[in-house]
Amino acid sequence: MKLKIKNEIFSIFLILLTSVASIYFYLNFPEKVPIHWNFKGEVDNWGSKEFGAFFVPVILIFIYVMFLVLPKIDPKKDRYTQFMKPYKILQNLIIAFLVIIYFVTGFYALGYEMNVSILIPVMIGGLFVIIGNYMSKLKSNWFVGIRTPWTLSSENVWNKTHRLGARVFIVGGIILGITAYVPNPVNIYLFVINLIFIVFTPVVYSYLEHKKENNNKK
Repeated sequence: MKLKIKNEIFSIFLILLTSVASIYFYLNFPEKVPIHWNFKGEVDNWGSKEFGAFFVPVILIFIYVMFLVLPKIDPKKDRYTQFMKPYKILQNLIIAFLVIIYFVTGFYALGYEMNVSILIPVMIGGLFVIIGNYMSKLKSNWFVGIRTPWTLSSENVWNKTHRLGARVFIVGGIILGITAYVPNPVNIYLFVINLIFIVFTPVVYSYLEHKKENNNKK
């Protein structure tokens, strides 16, 4: 697979933008910056201004390089040509999400009014919804998608699981966004139940479909 510059421009631009912003943040951050919020929207962990300014830009570079490398080292590398467009959309989406989080938390640390307890869950929910819209387009590979022993051993189970997973991610993403407006502590229970739903539904389904497929072969 040849690297197409047009597919990389968006991610590279965001990484450069964040790298430049990191210098501004470093020069203007207080010595301690908030790095984690609880379900009540209260800051419950702090970090150094170096960490707050430079951690995300470094992670973005790592993620970008990882997305470039994975198709080259995957034993199923030939499959990537069949879903390169959704693969690149996923790359851009994850990088864009982290960049938005970086700027929201960065400006919060500078004293700007940012309702982090609302913005973060809504953005995470939106991320899941968008990923869900592209999940069914992913083809069998070792790194991206719902990888269970049963999806990796059967193309049919992979396809069925990802069609279901797409719907699960969309529904789960909507629920995640709703948790931002649910009062504490109900939002915690809703978040945990929804997380279990998102994680385990495709896993259990892939096992059942694999078992059904094997029974049909007998």
